[in-house]
Amino acid sequence: MASNRLDELRRRHARAEQGGGPERKDRQHREGKLSARERIDLLLDEGAFEELDKLVRHRCYNFGAQHTMVDGDGFITGHGLVHGRQVFVFAQDFTVFGGSLSEANAQKIVKLMDLALKTGAPVIGLNDSGGARIQEGVVSLAGYADIFLRNTLSSGVVPQISAIMGPCAGGAVYSPALTDFVFMVDRTSHMFVTGPDVIKTVTHEDVTKETLGGASTHNVTSGVAHFLAANDEDCLRRIRELMTFLPQNNLDGVPRVPTSDPETRADPALDTLIPLESNKPYDIKDVICRVIDDGNFFEVSEQFAANIVIGFARMAGETIGVVANQPAHLAGCLDIDSSIKGARFVRFCDAFQIPILTFEDVPGFLPGTAQEFGGVIRHGAKLLYAYAEATVPKITVITRKAYGGAYCVMGSKHLRTDVNFAYPTAEIAVMGPEGAVNILYRRELQASSSPDQDRQAKIDEYRDRFANPFVAAERGYVDDVIEPRETRAKVIRALRMLAGKGDTMPRKKHGNIPL
Repeated sequence: MASNRLDELRRRHARAEQGGGPERKDRQHREGKLSARERIDLLLDEGAFEELDKLVRHRCYNFGAQHTMVDGDGFITGHGLVHGRQVFVFAQDFTVFGGSLSEANAQKIVKLMDLALKTGAPVIGLNDSGGARIQEGVVSLAGYADIFLRNTLSSGVVPQISAIMGPCAGGAVYSPALTDFVFMVDRTSHMFVTGPDVIKTVTHEDVTKETLGGASTHNVTSGVAHFLAANDEDCLRRIRELMTFLPQNNLDGVPRVPTSDPETRADPALDTLIPLESNKPYDIKDVICRVIDDGNFFEVSEQFAANIVIGFARMAGETIGVVANQPAHLAGCLDIDSSIKGARFVRFCDAFQIPILTFEDVPGFLPGTAQEFGGVIRHGAKLLYAYAEATVPKITVITRKAYGGAYCVMGSKHLRTDVNFAYPTAEIAVMGPEGAVNILYRRELQASSSPDQDRQAKIDEYRDRFANPFVAAERGYVDDVIEPRETRAKVIRALRMLAGKGDTMPRKKHGNIPL
């Protein structure tokens, strides 16, 4: 009896590991995709995967489904290690029922996510699915809802990462959308609520699958995805790299990464990197990379809303989140997309106790009817809310322009930012000198016999008297005006000082962020 059961166990394990069989696995490879188990092997440390629920089968007897009973039911779930740290992972196997979600495999994911929440470890989902299993009807939809609930309960408690490595449509898209970071693979992954055929029927729009929900669309246009990978291998490698910057949970710290980059390193090139002309562009990433450890900047949402830059870096071996206006794109103006992008990142860092370093060079909010009609006031308030709500250590460096309401939004002292520095090139004012002079001296300039000369003189006077960092420093709105070359040392000392910071919030269930 025992021998027979042992043989049965081995057969069922072997059958589960075959998935939909070699022919369907070969089809995955021909389409440029790895199999579910190959993906898990690349994601996790070698030999670290422990599978759960390997013998689960579906319970559906409709439409001939009873004739296709595969152990594991098309979802592989379990736990393992990434860089020696615990993670929970699930992978949808497209070779079994197209990776579709059933009641049984939904319960596998729910069990996995509950374990992750109890043990305080990240969850990584490798998505490659045709959607809900049609044969099961409403129970498969209920499975999605059960997963959505766990995504929501886990949000801000353990990091959640989604990789879209094939199709992801209909209700299936909402679980990845609820997670912290979404990776997509170029040309092989797609996300959309409604597919091209339905859209053509309902709205008569003719759109391809790639244009509608391809990796490029969601990384550049919609902002749904945060990373664009060249292939499956690149996607999994970058997930492993991201994990080095993240804590296990909201109560845990990120392991320190030793660096040979001196904490007191001064960089004279920073002294001349910021142009003296306030309307001349430069790349803020050059500033970031000269300040952080070893120039290693892990950028997030690089191709979406490029007028703001976000990402992870390290200072003295400790993870920080970086938020920066990008003068090389739209002059660094804030708009709807950049406000949403920045706000979500600030809130992630705050949830997981990651200090925030802000580089500010912002001329204001992008003007125009498209922005106003699109609700830039409401969306801009999201970024304002995120900074004001954040209780982690916050440090802001004003490199050049800090005008109007955008000055307030980008980590100003008034939003409980702990340490604020400014470069000598900083201009902090209600608006730029040119606009201010046109308002303040309109009548005088209209009556002038040499208006151009007088206007320039007034602009120079305004810049000297008001649009400089010393006025803000005299008020205490800026803690110090520093030489750019000193930035790294100043920021590291500030972070050390803030290591034991404890900020409080009024007692409440939660705030009402202007969604």
